[in-house]
Amino acid sequence: MEPVSRHVRHQPPRVLPQPRPCWVACPQFRSQVNLSRLVRLAGSCGIRNILTTGKGKIDPDIARDAANTVHIDVRRSLPPRLKELRSDGFRLVGLEQTTRSECLYTYHFPRELVLVIGHERHGLADELLCLMDDLIEIPVYGLPYSYNVVTAATMALYEYCKQHQ
Repeated sequence: MEPVSRHVRHQPPRVLPQPRPCWVACPQFRSQVNLSRLVRLAGSCGIRNILTTGKGKIDPDIARDAANTVHIDVRRSLPPRLKELRSDGFRLVGLEQTTRSECLYTYHFPRELVLVIGHERHGLADELLCLMDDLIEIPVYGLPYSYNVVTAATMALYEYCKQHQ
């Protein structure tokens, strides 16, 4: 007789009373795989909106079920829409290593937030950096000097979700 595990695998997702008041914004990535992974991440976190530029095409095999629940708002440029979101009450929080960045470990995430992440190679462009209300960074303890863009977004959104359960 096979032993029966007491653990239930793949439980249904937890239900949020409402979608999280959070957006993720990013420039067009070099790799559409990264955008697809970001869509999957947003869906898993209960985030329903991604703002991006470029084609905004995702691979449903990578994004999985989130391809049906996450809206991708594709614009020619990020700054005008970011300014609109700020005027709607969202705080613009950039994920970038700068002299002004606060460590992710100590940052208190606002509930209504746009997490702005940069390009895989170039990070946040200067035109975006100057718009940010806050900048946060994830400490790096070895080489290379930064994490993969979606890996870093995952760490930041994990911390956001932990603070706003």
